[in-house]
Amino acid sequence: MKTARLLVAILLAGALSSLATDELAERLQPALEAITPDGLLAHIKILASDEFEGRAPGTKGEELSVRYIADQFKQIGLKPGNPDGTYTQEVPLAGIKSEPKMSFTVRDKTIDLKYPDDFVASSARLEPEIKIDNSDVIFVGYGIVTPEYGWDDYKNVDVRGKTILMLINDPPIPDPKDSSKLDDKRFKGKAMTYYGRWTYKYEIAAKKGAAAAIIIHETEPAAYPYSVVKTSWAKANYEIDAPDKNIEAVKARSWITLDAGKKLVADCGEDFDALKKSAITKAFRPVSLNAKANINIKQQLRSFKSHNVIGKLDGSDPKLQDQYVIYMQGDQIFNGAIDNASGVGSLIELAAAFTKLNPPPKRSVLFMATTAEEAGLLGAKFYAEHPLYPLEKTLADINIDTVNPWGKTRDIEDLSDNNSTLDDLLAAAAKRNGRVMTPNSQSEKGSFYRADHFEFSKLGVPALYTGGGKDLIGKPPDFGRQKKDDYTAHRYHQVSDEVNPEWDLSGAVQDIQLLFEVGYQVANGDKFPEWKAGTEFKGKRDATLKK
Repeated sequence: MKTARLLVAILLAGALSSLATDELAERLQPALEAITPDGLLAHIKILASDEFEGRAPGTKGEELSVRYIADQFKQIGLKPGNPDGTYTQEVPLAGIKSEPKMSFTVRDKTIDLKYPDDFVASSARLEPEIKIDNSDVIFVGYGIVTPEYGWDDYKNVDVRGKTILMLINDPPIPDPKDSSKLDDKRFKGKAMTYYGRWTYKYEIAAKKGAAAAIIIHETEPAAYPYSVVKTSWAKANYEIDAPDKNIEAVKARSWITLDAGKKLVADCGEDFDALKKSAITKAFRPVSLNAKANINIKQQLRSFKSHNVIGKLDGSDPKLQDQYVIYMQGDQIFNGAIDNASGVGSLIELAAAFTKLNPPPKRSVLFMATTAEEAGLLGAKFYAEHPLYPLEKTLADINIDTVNPWGKTRDIEDLSDNNSTLDDLLAAAAKRNGRVMTPNSQSEKGSFYRADHFEFSKLGVPALYTGGGKDLIGKPPDFGRQKKDDYTAHRYHQVSDEVNPEWDLSGAVQDIQLLFEVGYQVANGDKFPEWKAGTEFKGKRDATLKK
């Protein structure tokens, strides 16, 4: 036992300068030992069982999941996370089944698009029918307005009531010193930013008063083929059932294929490639196309109540216990053993570890399993817009989506793109544990903007998001990459994502322990984590903390 204690002391030395190394080791050892492969696997087996039916919102599977997670929080000693004395936050949702039609009139010619092969279209507005008739079509480049880069694709052109056509991702601006590369100082080079995400493009369209927003899909800049768009949107979806029925959302949101977009532009007498080239310059101005859009979406609506599950560990410092660190995980997809029953299981293991601390950390820690992550981060969005605890007193959001099931690794991947000082804490923790933090290997996919913490980031809360390492100990150099690629191709968002007897969850435990250490440091630290200069969310956080 003394040897193990000494090992922990070496690994965590310097984590908190105010504590002696032996005292720190003694304090953290029971917590670290509480995170085990067997404990994690037991949670995954239950959550990913056929009985839980994929845990989709508004189903028996969700009810079972909510009950299981809440019971686990209660058993390990967490307090109810909702100030009303319960472990849940009610999230009003609406299920939507859409039947869209779309056509364009160019001069005397009508161009009908085929659903879902040429386009998909939906609306966040909870209305039985969405109609847009003879709406002027305007090409707005990448549809971005951002002070960080002094960029404005709209140039004060009035698009109210009109249909805007835009390109996916950020402007790929060449490096002025090397045209074979992208400029890292403009929209982070090849990495996707918040402004490249389709969610942002629909949000700014709504702010500008557009009637409809259409994104032209391209596989390489989107980082996925149109087939993903089709399977994601050409099915029943969900939205938050807000009192105003989401009237502020853009009326119609759509994707069209690259071929359909090129044909529309050509029929209007414009050159698509020339328009696209002009859109990567600050001087770009919106181009009115000689076309009228006609969109009709019939919607079948079903309102129901879903739930976030929240447990709370009170901080030990009376002066700081009204400040919070959040660990979170979203849920919903088929049986979803890895994505994302493994994340929910990790959340429960982390919560159990924190309850072993004596005394607890100075600040309070919230453990949150959110609903409808796969449907658009809806549970996280609802909490961020209706927080149970003030966001200005929330120091950080640490998100766990999936885990590495193939054994211990020398590395852990930082999917947060080095956006905040939380990334520095992770790098230091990895180093103390004889590991290395590696940068996001596929930053062009915009992973940071596709998980629950993003809804908190948009409102200024610094977030940390990691991926499993690929340098597996005792395995060939390409083993980790092969396993990840195989999972993505054959199990990701498919019914085959089930528990595998070949798993080795020791690597998952490694990663969970690192995230435990980071959260522990934040909960006991002297200052709030900060966004780094040039990050999209820094201005929002700075303004919030000044209030």
